[in-house]
Order: sequence, then structure tokens, then C-alpha cells
Amino acid sequence: MEVRPAGPRSGDGRSRDALIVVHTGREATRRVASQAARRLAEAGFALRVLPDEYSTDEGLFDDLPEHLRPTTVAADSDAASGMELVMVLGGDGTLLRAAELARHARVPMLGVNLGRVGFLAEADIDDLDEVLDAVVNRTYRVEERMTVDVVAHQNGTELGRTWALNEAIVEKMNWARLLDVVLEVDGRPVSEFACDGVLCATPTGSTAYAFSAGGPVVWPEVQAMLLVPSNAHALFARPLVISPESRVALEVSNRGDAGVLVCDGRRTIELPPGSRVEVVRGSNPVLLARLRVQPFTDRLVRKFGLPVQGWRGRRH
Repeated sequence: MEVRPAGPRSGDGRSRDALIVVHTGREATRRVASQAARRLAEAGFALRVLPDEYSTDEGLFDDLPEHLRPTTVAADSDAASGMELVMVLGGDGTLLRAAELARHARVPMLGVNLGRVGFLAEADIDDLDEVLDAVVNRTYRVEERMTVDVVAHQNGTELGRTWALNEAIVEKMNWARLLDVVLEVDGRPVSEFACDGVLCATPTGSTAYAFSAGGPVVWPEVQAMLLVPSNAHALFARPLVISPESRVALEVSNRGDAGVLVCDGRRTIELPPGSRVEVVRGSNPVLLARLRVQPFTDRLVRKFGLPVQGWRGRRH
């Protein structure tokens, strides 16, 4: 995980560009989006917003003067190109949606959590002023988060390829029956079992679905991939932590039912019997903006509300 400063603030008077990605439909979101847009526009930012978000949340920026309102940009792979930052207002789902745009453009994202746990977001709504100050003055740092690249085949025919920030899951389509899979690491078979699915997660995704499935929490600076079987019927079906340079393969038995590949809960590929899914370290990381130096331990305790009242360690 590489961490670097955002760079000096531009002083040449040129416009700075930012994309705002919003979880629409909430009154709190409208207030926060309007407040953020006003502050950034007054600081010289040219703001962009996705068309469906602008149109589905009537009145989102209506209280702003015309010259301060964001303009729309097509929601395609170039939406974040040329942006200095992607500001995300919502929960982890909104941030994962924004990651599809920011990763392609190699632009950092800064999340303000308006959801529940919001593990990926850097700040909560009460920290909005601090967030906006950091964006205007470029006092945030940029952190790289590992991704995985995924490709699915059947009998030599490519079914599709995609990527994930949190996890790639091979899971059953028929919820009345288990999925038969064979797990392979670095070209060698590990085990065959029936299960609800198998997750291949990044350290970032270790606190998401993989955590709920019984996997370990992995600190973000640890470079690794996690393999977490879900409800597997096997003696050896424990979570595995493997090298980030390994190649993982999950084969759907040609004797059983079809499965489905799901990445970050957003991108899916159907897997007929006999399909093979290969997962490797991603070629492009996701960039996250961080406001302050905060140990991951503190974030873990705060987000999960862990009991630490009896701690007597030395404070730094």
C-alpha cells in the first residue's frame, strides 16, 4: 500500500475539476451535496455530477446560484478523466459505484459516510468542513488499495472479465442446492467441496462480505488475497491467506448446477457448469484520499464499536 501526499495547491488561477457522486433520495444527502458543491465551486472548482443523480433527486442543487451549480457528465468510463478528485457522498455502496469511474481514470476518491458502517469512507457527515478544507487546500494524502482482476472461461471460450475492490464471489444460482467447486492455487488443486460460494477478497474487502462469511480482518497494508468458503460442506474449508502474486482458480463442476460470478455486488457473469474463474492481483489499484494519519486499529474499533474500556496500554 503506497501513501503519498496529494501535491501542492495550484496557484495559477486555473479551474480545478471534481466529480461528485451522490447517494440520492435522502434529505441529508441533498443538504450535504449542496453545501459541498457551494464551498468547492466558490474555491474555483468546476464540478461535475452524473445525469441520473441530478435528475432523480429533484432540487439537489436548486438552492445554488446558476454559476455555482455542477454540470452533468456522461456516466461512462471517462466520467472521472481529468478530475482532481472524486467526492463520494453516501455509504460503501456509493463508494464502490464511484470506484468504477475513479479507478479507470486513476483519480483518488474521498468518501463522506452518509450510510451505516461506511468502512471505506474517510469521514462522517460531522467532519464535512474538515473534508472540504482538505480538498480545497490539498492537504489530504492518497493511499493505494489493492484490487483483483477476474476472468471467466468455459471450454476455452471467454465468458467475461471484470475486477473487484472488495471481493470476487463464485456462488450458487439455485439457492435450493449447493454449488460444487474445485479450488486451485498457482496451478495446483487444493480441495473440492459443495458450498454456497467461495469469496476471493482483498485486504480492503476483508471487513465486508468476507468478514460476514467468517474470514479474518486483514490490515490494509498487508498485501494478500483471502479465500473464504461460504457454508462449505467439507472437513478442510477454512479461510486461506495467500500471496498477492498467486493465481487463484475456481472451477464450477460440470456435473452440478450453474453458478454466478459477482464482483463487489455490482458486476455479474453467469457461470454454466464446467466454467473456470481465474483471479489475480489487479493491474490498477483504487486510490483513496485520507485526511489524517489514523491507525487502522482505531478505525476498526470505531466502525465496529468494539469494547476497549479495560485497556491500560500506553497512550502515544
